[in-house]
This record gives sequence, C-alpha cells and structure tokens, in this order.
Amino acid sequence: MNSPLPVTNCNQSEQLELDWSSYYAATENSPPRKTLLRALDAHGAIASENYKYAVDLGCGGGRDTVEMLRRGWCVQAMDAQSEAIERVQERLTPIAPSGRLSTQVGKFESLILPPEGLDLVNASFSLFFCQPTAFPLVWTEIINSLRPGGYFSGQFLGEQDSWAYNAGISAHPRQQIERLLSPLKIESWEEENQPGETALGQDKHWHIFHVVAQKTP
Repeated sequence: MNSPLPVTNCNQSEQLELDWSSYYAATENSPPRKTLLRALDAHGAIASENYKYAVDLGCGGGRDTVEMLRRGWCVQAMDAQSEAIERVQERLTPIAPSGRLSTQVGKFESLILPPEGLDLVNASFSLFFCQPTAFPLVWTEIINSLRPGGYFSGQFLGEQDSWAYNAGISAHPRQQIERLLSPLKIESWEEENQPGETALGQDKHWHIFHVVAQKTP
C-alpha cells in the first residue's frame, strides 16, 4: 500500500515526527483518493446554477481539493500546517472560479463547522491526527455539519497500525468505528491490514479503514 506520510519516528511512546514538506512534494500531483471519488460520484453532476459545499480536512497539497473544484464544488480547504495552505493557495487560487475556494489553517481540536451546512466532509488520511481526547467532539462536529443526504469520505486508523500508539494519534478497533458511523448509512467500507510503505518509500504496517458514508435524510 503506497500511501501517505513519511515517518521519521515510530516509537510507541513518542510523538510522530513527520516530514511534511517532503510529503507535499511527493503527493501534490497524485490523483484524488478513491473514497473522495466515490462520494463525489454518489452526489452526481452539479447543475450549473447550483453549488455544493465541502470541507477538505487535512487538505495537504490539495490533491482532493482540486478534484472537487474541477467538478464544480465550493471547497474550504483546511490543514494544521501553514505550508500546506500556502501550497494550496499558490497552486489552486489562480485556477479556482471566483468564490469557490477558501482556505484555513487550523487543527482538528479547534474545528468548528456550520451546522447542517455541508454536502461533503472529506478527511483523506488525516482524521487520525486528531488528539484522542478531542476525537469524540470532533467527530460529533463532523456529523452535525452534514446536511441530510450529505457524505463523509475518509479513513480511520485501526488498532494494529504501526502508528496506533504514538502520542497524538487516534486509532480505533473495528467495533468502535462501526459505532462512530452508526448515525450514517455506510456506502463503502474497505479494511486494509498489511505491510506497506509510506509516500516516501519507508516501511510501515497499515491498518486502515476506508469509508464513504451518508447522513440519511
């Protein structure tokens, strides 16, 4: 599994030290995540007189944001790293239709989303970087932000992942993820539990749940 981040420190009792700059450089022109594409396809085409609204949480270099813009969505791209937002602004602002792209530097722990204001919350390989103590409130914020019929697309980290017990990482057993998703209708669910590599070719064991789920009307 050739995805996402380069890791320089994987000891269980320590904080992950991630080389974000190298990650952005390696993935900036990568295709959008399959979970995002499934959610966008489920929404279907957007009529020219209408807009749909999405938040891209942990947008990185903008690989998913650019696809949403291409399909006619209004997108707020958010990331905890100012470098990520700078890259998105430099790359996408010149090509984004007026008013369709906004950006914000912010951490999951301070996340505030508009109640029932979003058609899609995308969190590709990012949600597990939320502090475990804050995760329940952040997930509630995501659920409450979705309009009836809106979608969540993204990944959860399983308890057997080699990052699972690092400080600041939120990992969950399968049963817990199923409970978190209980307010939604699961449209797509895929579990990967296997050795693989990060984006920079470093060995890592991945235990990842790829999820697309809809808030029922």
